[in-house]
Amino acid sequence: MFARRLKNIDISGIRKMFELAGRENVINLAIGEPDFGIPEEAKEEIIKALEEDFTHYTPNKGIVELREALVDRFAEKGVATSEEEIIVTSGASEALHIAIMALVNPGDEVLIPNPGFVSYAPLVRLAEGSPISYPLEEKKGFIPNPDDIKERITKKTKLLIINSPSNPTGVVFPEKILKEIAEICEDYKLYAISDEVYEEIVYEAKHHCFGKFTDKAIVVSGFSKSYAMTGLRLGYVQAELSLIEEMLKIHQYIQASTCSLSQRAALAALKAGEEFVKNMVMTFKRRRDLILSLLSQIEEISVVKPTGAFYVFPNFSVYGESSSLVMEFLKHAQVVTTPGEAFGNYGKGYIRFSYATSEDKIKEGIKRIKDYLEERK
Repeated sequence: MFARRLKNIDISGIRKMFELAGRENVINLAIGEPDFGIPEEAKEEIIKALEEDFTHYTPNKGIVELREALVDRFAEKGVATSEEEIIVTSGASEALHIAIMALVNPGDEVLIPNPGFVSYAPLVRLAEGSPISYPLEEKKGFIPNPDDIKERITKKTKLLIINSPSNPTGVVFPEKILKEIAEICEDYKLYAISDEVYEEIVYEAKHHCFGKFTDKAIVVSGFSKSYAMTGLRLGYVQAELSLIEEMLKIHQYIQASTCSLSQRAALAALKAGEEFVKNMVMTFKRRRDLILSLLSQIEEISVVKPTGAFYVFPNFSVYGESSSLVMEFLKHAQVVTTPGEAFGNYGKGYIRFSYATSEDKIKEGIKRIKDYLEERK
C-alpha cells in the first residue's frame, strides 16, 4: 500500500527517546536544542512583522535582505558568494533534503559519517540512494581519516557528507583535515554537503567553513542552534549557482517559500550582533566542563573532550549495549539519554549526553546514573 522507499526507514532513535522524556521526575539529557529563548530583537521583529501584515509568500529563495546578510556572514568566514547562490529553507533539515534530492539518483552512493546525525542515511534512502559509512573512531578523536573516505569512493559515489562541529561527538574537525577532504572532492569531482549547523557553538577549537576550500561544497546551516530558534524552522544552503537552481526546483514545489516571520526574526538576530551567541556559548562551555568533570567520576568509561556543539559522547561499552543501557537509565535512574547506535553502528557502546540544560539537572542526572551503576555491580 505504501511507497517502497519507506520500507527501510524508521522513526529516529532520538525521537523515540524524546517520547519517553515527558514522564514525571525524568531528567532529559537527550534533548538536542538550546534551552534559551530566542534573541529579544528577534521576538520584537516577529511582532513588528505581524503588525505590518508581513504574513504572505516571500521570494522562493528567501527575502533579499536576509540573503544579503548571509552573504556578508559567508564573507567573514572566507567564502565569496552572492544572494543568488543561497536558498533560505525551512530548517537545515530541508536544506539537507533538497541537496540530496538534487544530486542522488537511484543506486548512487553517498558517503556519510558513522557515528553521524540520524537524518543522513534516511534522507539518502528517500532519494533511493545507498548510504555508505566512513568511520569516526574514538582512538582518532572522532576526526575522519581522509584515507578512509577515499578508499570508499567507487564509480557509484555521488556525494559526501561531513559535519563539523559534529553531532553526536561534539568534535570540531581541524583545518588540515578539511583541506584534505576538499582535495578529494576536487580530484574525484565529488560534491560534499558540509553540515555546519553548530558552527557558532565552538570552544577551544576554531570552526572553518568548508566552502572556503572547494567549489564543490554545499554549505548547510541555520538559526536553530546558534540562535535557539528550533521551532521557527529557519535554515539555509549555499552552493554554486548551477546546483542552487536545481535545488530551487525542489524547494519551490515542496515548500514554495520559508515562513516570512521566521525570516524577519533571523535577519533581526543577525543585525543584533554576536552578544547573544557569545553569552550562550559561554554558558555551554561551563556546562561542558561540568559534565566532563562529573563523567570522569564514573569508573571505566572514556570520553573524548568535545570542542563544539553541546554534546558529549562517552564510551560505556564496559557496562553493556548502549541501547539496553539507556533504557536501564530511564527505568532505574529516571534519566533520558540517547544510545550511540542511533547514530550508526560505530556508535555501539557509546551514549550521547546533551548539556543543553541547567547545571542542576546535569548534576542530578549524572549523579543518578553514577549511583545506579554502582548499585548494579
